[in-house]
Amino acid sequence: MFYNFIYKFYGSDFSFCHIFKYITFRSICAFFTSFIALLLFGHKIIHILKKNQMDGQPIREDGPKSHLESKKGIPTMGGTMILASILLGTLLWGDLESAKVWLCLGVLIGFGAIGAIDDTCKLRTKDYHGISGKKKLFLQSVVALVCWYFAVQISNYEGATSVFFPIFKHCSIELGSLFILWAMFVTIGSSNAVNLTDGLDGLAMGPTIMSSICLAVISYLGGNVPFADYLYITYVPGLAEVCVFLSALVGASLGFMWFNAPPAKIFMGDTGSISIGAALGFVAVLSKHEMIYAIVGGIFVLETISVILQVGFYKMTQRRIFLMAPIHHHFEKKGWSESMVVFRFWIISIVLGILALGTLKIR
Repeated sequence: MFYNFIYKFYGSDFSFCHIFKYITFRSICAFFTSFIALLLFGHKIIHILKKNQMDGQPIREDGPKSHLESKKGIPTMGGTMILASILLGTLLWGDLESAKVWLCLGVLIGFGAIGAIDDTCKLRTKDYHGISGKKKLFLQSVVALVCWYFAVQISNYEGATSVFFPIFKHCSIELGSLFILWAMFVTIGSSNAVNLTDGLDGLAMGPTIMSSICLAVISYLGGNVPFADYLYITYVPGLAEVCVFLSALVGASLGFMWFNAPPAKIFMGDTGSISIGAALGFVAVLSKHEMIYAIVGGIFVLETISVILQVGFYKMTQRRIFLMAPIHHHFEKKGWSESMVVFRFWIISIVLGILALGTLKIR
């Protein structure tokens, strides 16, 4: 909003207004806006949610026994705090004429609404299952289809419907009309992967922040012709503006961690995890770096694969590979403390993020 109002209307009259044209400056401002807003209003929102959720989020009965006591009565739907902060930071500092920014916000809000429905169902029934998996998948598919339909319509650059592979300079697969299905798969898959990871206080936030930072760097580079040409990555017109959205996401995530750090005062619930995961997956495909996202978001991938293997192996043999899935519960069962699991997974995420960015230069 400041960019559209101050720079475009007064940029020619006042030289100091030119600073608003720089995406790096506006991204930093979006980060601090989201971060500070969440810190300022977080306590109030938690108080309201706790007042309306007497019993808090339903706890998984077959989970670690320690969770039945330590996490009892903690309110959920803290994702509303995250979404509101991201919206504030993005709308204030983003270019509101950018279709890509509006699409990112559309994915965030659309999937956030699905998560809110799921969280509300859990609270009403006092059951951690929420809405059925089929209903959730159907709603996610509808939102993803609509957003990607419009995304493809505005994508008129070379390679818009191709999948590119890291390390290699010109290695890609043209999907054509099948691209939307691929994009939907990554978006929905990422959404559910982050949701599975969100099982311990602060666990999902570490990989989320690292993924957001890496995707922000990639978006900035891929949205500038000189950098894109130098690194042999696909130039995507208008992509750099997505940095403002991702910076707001980082700021909101750090602000939320202030309240979600062990012992958590609030859970973000599906309202937050489903929407954040979808937004990251959407940006990954939009930037043509979904393969890189699979590396930096390796924790999300690991959590998802552990569930798939556990369920599949049990159906075939009636035996379990892990003591409990997702895999973070497996390590809890082996005696790791919750904070140990969280911090070690964060360390892995940081290493994967550095590795992912390193692949850009290898080309």
